[in-house]
Amino acid sequence: MTSYALFLRGINLGSINRVAMADLRALLTELGYDDVRTHLQSGNAVFSASGTTPAKLERAIEAAITERLALSIRCVVRTADELRAVIDANPFQGTATNPARFLVVFFSGVPDPADIAALDAGDFAPDEYRFGEREMYVWCPDGIGTSKLAKAATPKPRNKVVGTARNWNTVTKLLAMTDA
Repeated sequence: MTSYALFLRGINLGSINRVAMADLRALLTELGYDDVRTHLQSGNAVFSASGTTPAKLERAIEAAITERLALSIRCVVRTADELRAVIDANPFQGTATNPARFLVVFFSGVPDPADIAALDAGDFAPDEYRFGEREMYVWCPDGIGTSKLAKAATPKPRNKVVGTARNWNTVTKLLAMTDA
């Protein structure tokens, strides 16, 4: 059995795309996943499954949300090992001193190189970013709420690749939950 972390994109933002975490747990359990647990109200879950891949899980969960909750919600799934690798590869170790101001944007695939090239680091100072293979690390020393970079890092999906951001506290908590 493999442990997975699930990140739903764009739910529970004000009155749009409302998804109760009890409903999300029930949906994942009905899909046959084990050890289902949620964290916070922003669409984070961990669960176990066997004989599948993150990409297949993304498609199955998105389809179930559309069918059962009548919402069009994109999601990103990582194995516990992939999530651990994201944490281990943190390029801002020692620099990002406030985990609430440090984000990881999880992408469903490799971002388009043109989208990456379009970001000019000088436009976002003092905020900084670094890319992993399917992640973007975003350090916002003055806070996320006023950050232009935090907004630019998760644009509306224009293609098949979607991104959703979580702060460092949430990322590390989800890894701990996959290990529990």
